[in-house]
Amino acid sequence: MGLFTPHIRLRSLFSAVDLLILLSLFAFIYGLVSVGREWSGTLQPVVEIDLSPTALPRYTLFSLFRGFAAYGISLAFTLVYGYIAAYVPKADRVLVPLLDILQSIPVLGFLPGLVLTLIAVFPHSNFGLELASVLMVFTGQVWNMTFSFYNSLKTIPSELRDVASLYRFGWWRRFTKLELPYAAIGLVWNSMMSMAGGWFFLTVSEAFVLGTHDFRLPGIGAYMSVAISQGNVPAMISAIVAMTAMIVAVDQLFWRPIVAWAQKFKFEEIESEIVPHSPILDLLQRSQLLAFLREQIVAPLVAMISRRIHSSYSTSFLERLERRMAPRSTQKVLMLLLLVTILFIVGYVALRFFLLVSQLNIQDWLRLFVQAALTFLRVAVAVMLGSLWTIPAGVAIGLNPKISRFLQPVIQVIASFPAPMLFPLVIMALGAAGISIEFGAIVLMLLGTQWYILFNVIAGAMSIPSELRDVSMLFRFPKWRQWKTVILPGIFPALVTGWVTATGGAWNASIVAEYVQYGGKTLIAHGLGSTISTATEQSHFALLAASIALMSVVVVGFNRLVWKRLFRVAEEKFSLNG
Repeated sequence: MGLFTPHIRLRSLFSAVDLLILLSLFAFIYGLVSVGREWSGTLQPVVEIDLSPTALPRYTLFSLFRGFAAYGISLAFTLVYGYIAAYVPKADRVLVPLLDILQSIPVLGFLPGLVLTLIAVFPHSNFGLELASVLMVFTGQVWNMTFSFYNSLKTIPSELRDVASLYRFGWWRRFTKLELPYAAIGLVWNSMMSMAGGWFFLTVSEAFVLGTHDFRLPGIGAYMSVAISQGNVPAMISAIVAMTAMIVAVDQLFWRPIVAWAQKFKFEEIESEIVPHSPILDLLQRSQLLAFLREQIVAPLVAMISRRIHSSYSTSFLERLERRMAPRSTQKVLMLLLLVTILFIVGYVALRFFLLVSQLNIQDWLRLFVQAALTFLRVAVAVMLGSLWTIPAGVAIGLNPKISRFLQPVIQVIASFPAPMLFPLVIMALGAAGISIEFGAIVLMLLGTQWYILFNVIAGAMSIPSELRDVSMLFRFPKWRQWKTVILPGIFPALVTGWVTATGGAWNASIVAEYVQYGGKTLIAHGLGSTISTATEQSHFALLAASIALMSVVVVGFNRLVWKRLFRVAEEKFSLNG
């Protein structure tokens, strides 16, 4: 019998689900090979975009890879940056304002430097241009995730930290057993929103004009950009269908399983009666092949790595790092040298900036201030209008898994769909209603920014412990009192995060909402966003630098005066600390 045991185990290892998993793995490898060929191909001055429907599957694959490559970089950045900002003493005084500044810089603000630098580094292949496109998508994804993770770390209940200290968790065990699980739900929902934010600028990151250079990368964003510029309605419809199919597939095969899996990290003492589930996750959990790999390979490997890390860094990572550093006197000298170097670099950049913007006269600056005020008003109105419906809708979805199960895929598809692809239809509707682009730009901003609030409210509502809601129902609180004592305090930290990222998203969206090209026509609304778009297209770097700097100052100033205070209120009054 012993001779037949391996054969029997091998046969029992495979099922129809395992076959599908193997086929998916082969398809994934084939896709990577295709993408690798594109990235290593010869850089061409002008890439002709094929508008035939048969080219869309290949273009969709390339765009999908860029989106997930950017998401992988964003996730790594989020975990490292958010952790350091939350725990390194006084680091948040520098890193959080820096995050505000980086979030306030629109995608087009990164474009010239990224493209010119990476093309110079990789002059003979597509790698530089492809990497620049990925990093531009990254700038549309990462800030929302980082703010969410940082806020989650700052609002971990003190009793959970006390338990971790009582059991002498090292930094790695505390990170994997407490901090990352506690932040999981918010991070998952903000990751979904961040992917949507990346798709929002898909047409910009795959097809853009920089002076006399017209850069294009084969992808669904470039396909739609060319179709819009040519007024090719059948091609636009084909792109919308392909984009919708890709988003639905990503939602069903990737996000819904992760949302269902993340529910086990919900902070509550009484398990909810109804929890989100995913048929795909159920299939994966029934896979005998994955179970075998998990038990025999993955689990032992993870356990070994965890033991090594735990034994090597049983004390705090920061404390160990401090012990390994040089003596105090040497540290002070090194810190002084580092400070001098940073000041030199900042001073040099500031000098170059002032020399550049000195080309502008007083009238140019006055015009920029007026345009900044107009864009600020549009951003404020867009965020307020978005809040009016996203707060009640997000609470209803987050507190009711039945509704979430039905609406979450629909919302994910709608939110992930790049709003600029719909701009021609919206512009036509606004024109038919007699609304100019000056007011219509608010609607265009709203299409992209409202989802930041909705997804954060959903995550906040889902994180409310069910026992709190049970107590409010047990004491028969009226609806208004439930909102006042349970719901609004429970979602407030996530809501503030949503407002911050929605505001930053609206400022970013202004570059495409105030400057719309369709069918050979260009519609321009007076504002800072349209100025940045015009300056980028004309390579007017002095005006571009001044516009980006002014936008950053406005966004960071508002964050310091308003959002920082609300974050402090959320941390001190509305976290689940005992």
